[in-house]
Amino acid sequence: MRKDGKIKISYAVAAGVLLGSVSMTSLASPVAGVVGMASTDSATVASNSYSTLSGVSLTLANILSDASAAANNTSDVASNDTTTVEQTQQSEYANVAIAQVDNYVNIRSTPSEDGDVVGKLYNKSAATVLATEGDWYQITSGNCTGYVKCEFVVVGDEELAKSVSTRLATVTTQTLYVREQPTTESSVEGMVPEGDDLVVTDESMADTGWVKVSLLDYEGYVSLEFVTLSTDYVTAESKEEEEARLAKEEAERKAAAAAAAASSRKSSGGSYYTGGSSSYASPSGSGGSAVVGYASQFVGNPYVYGGSSLTNGTDCSGFVMSVYSAFGVGLPHSSSAMRSVGYGVDVNSMQAGDIVCYSGHVGIYTGNGTIVNALNSSSGITYTNVNYSPILAVRRIY
Repeated sequence: MRKDGKIKISYAVAAGVLLGSVSMTSLASPVAGVVGMASTDSATVASNSYSTLSGVSLTLANILSDASAAANNTSDVASNDTTTVEQTQQSEYANVAIAQVDNYVNIRSTPSEDGDVVGKLYNKSAATVLATEGDWYQITSGNCTGYVKCEFVVVGDEELAKSVSTRLATVTTQTLYVREQPTTESSVEGMVPEGDDLVVTDESMADTGWVKVSLLDYEGYVSLEFVTLSTDYVTAESKEEEEARLAKEEAERKAAAAAAAASSRKSSGGSYYTGGSSSYASPSGSGGSAVVGYASQFVGNPYVYGGSSLTNGTDCSGFVMSVYSAFGVGLPHSSSAMRSVGYGVDVNSMQAGDIVCYSGHVGIYTGNGTIVNALNSSSGITYTNVNYSPILAVRRIY
């Protein structure tokens, strides 16, 4: 599991209440698709507890006897009356914890610094608070459950949770039309293939069946009939997932280096091939700079939706796929699928050759704040400012 991979969130709420002692079994709404789990211990809930009571109905049978009713001038209430008390619905963010650390906080097996490290919760990653034990929270995030010190996370802050999450519309049809206005009569601004994720910027018209989405060079509307909405958070990485990721990254680096070396030998130091009316240098060398050098020579060639030809026409993911294919690296023909290739790096640590993923778009970082990408039918393969649109992920192959 990568560190900037996103996990789709669905919220569920549950709570158990024992009146009188206010003793409760700690339950929590799930984050990252993990089903809410009850802790094995019961604990008395303090006034600052984050346990969710959303939507709970409590039936109080025979609360008042005839005598007490008379004493309180409420003789109209019979002894066998039933009164239902509705608990105030809490925010869905009440149990959501967001890490606020320089890099990561260790998740431990027990609420102690002597507990085994079972995972890492990276900065701005999300978790669900299951219970509180002293100055520790028991949390679940991704595939990891354990304990973190309370001082390293912020719980129940809706604005913070929203700021570190992304609302996405995943395409469920073969080709989705993005329209200028929320109607099928409106002009088509662009097309997006099945499986791609688009960042939702406005849901105010959802009741009419449309949401506004953002792509690299434009905004438009998509029909809810052809997308699935979800909320993405970055979640924890378990110890086992980290070990598997590191092993995979090392294997991919070795394979890429070997393929680049073989390609360099085959090219005999600068051979050329012809595409259309132009000649292009074969890939040589290895590393991100070599990838950028090879990719840049195709600037000016056409954009073709669904294409993957660097000379005759390609779309954004086809461009990245074909460039890396020349270096012996196999990548998927999907901008959202590329968010899981290689390994993730921080936006502030981008290097030449890194794959930069956006809402429905992807490009190759060239350095100096620029990407080379197959942008659209009017611009073709071109250079674009790396911050032209919000970055969802940065992935590194070399």
